[in-house]
Amino acid sequence: MGRENASPKVRCRISIEKDGKRLPIQRIATSQKGWEAFLTESLTVAVRFLQDVSPYIRKASLVGDLPWDGCDDLSPARSDSSGSPKHGSRDCKVIPLKMCYAARNLSMYDPEGRLVELRSPDGCHSLVLRCRDSAAALSWSQALHNNITALLPQVLAETQCMLGAATDDLRYLGWVAEQISQDDGRALWQATLAVASQKDFLLFEAMPRTREEWAHPKHKLPLISTRLVHSGPGHNSHTLGTHLTFATRTGCPQGIDMRVFRVENQRDLSAWTRALVQGCHASAELTREVTISCTLRGEAVSVAIHYDAGFTVCRGGPSGPVMYRYPFEKLRMSADDGNKHLYLDFGGPEGELALDLHTCPKPVVFLLHTFLSAKVTRMGLLA
Repeated sequence: MGRENASPKVRCRISIEKDGKRLPIQRIATSQKGWEAFLTESLTVAVRFLQDVSPYIRKASLVGDLPWDGCDDLSPARSDSSGSPKHGSRDCKVIPLKMCYAARNLSMYDPEGRLVELRSPDGCHSLVLRCRDSAAALSWSQALHNNITALLPQVLAETQCMLGAATDDLRYLGWVAEQISQDDGRALWQATLAVASQKDFLLFEAMPRTREEWAHPKHKLPLISTRLVHSGPGHNSHTLGTHLTFATRTGCPQGIDMRVFRVENQRDLSAWTRALVQGCHASAELTREVTISCTLRGEAVSVAIHYDAGFTVCRGGPSGPVMYRYPFEKLRMSADDGNKHLYLDFGGPEGELALDLHTCPKPVVFLLHTFLSAKVTRMGLLA
């Protein structure tokens, strides 16, 4: 098909093939406003002229315009001191892997096990890579995950420098998938940034960029009242086999907060298991002592639980006369009613102590168990 720029009218010849055979078409003349070709008495083809169709049928770059930016340039997740190559071509999109999340079978159904999902640190963007087979997907997932993991120590150091000495030390951080229950009973996996600090287990929806965002996590679970209750294979996946999961239980004023998290490999599972167990024990040693105001047999008392000295019950308050004092070794039994009572039995003549805490006893129960676990571990025994 051709046209002459100087003529107001254009003559052309159009041919149409049907079932592999060319149909004869008469020569026609049209104006610049459009093309009209009359093939037969019962068939008409209308062709409209466009001055430049290239913007409609071709992009300048397939990958250069992929959305990914949005992180603060000053954020540790965005700073680049790793020596990554710089590319200026429009046909190349460089995606920094620092604090990205590489996962499989996360937000998209993947019956063939061929997908790898890469999420940005701010959680606003994601790429889904479809590989030729499950083996290639596993290889790509491991390669991405290994490089992201190698950058975590740098992120920890830069984040701690940004936050300053006034905040708790960050011990470990990384992306996990948290199990979320839907209203219809189905369980979904949601990308979550988990952080183990000196005293708390913090959960964020995205990588924090400023001090203010670090100060306001989505959930803040005290390590001293948190217990790791599961670490290992979880339920089966049709495409990826058995998931690797760990679960935590935290004593809260509202009761027990239980959460299940999924990791991508055994190395991550070991790292989170170690970070949580050691973090809980370190928090117990750092806290040392907790004093609780409560009621015993209708009388106001205070109970001090000391990491080394054990239990001290004082009448009226912490400075009142001592009623009972027992080391941890004397504790025979502890229980609670899930409402407001804590029961301690030291085998003494006073019998079981029924303490009315006036609130949910779960935080104290979990704290007590953390103290005991830390002391047994310090003695070189297996908790």
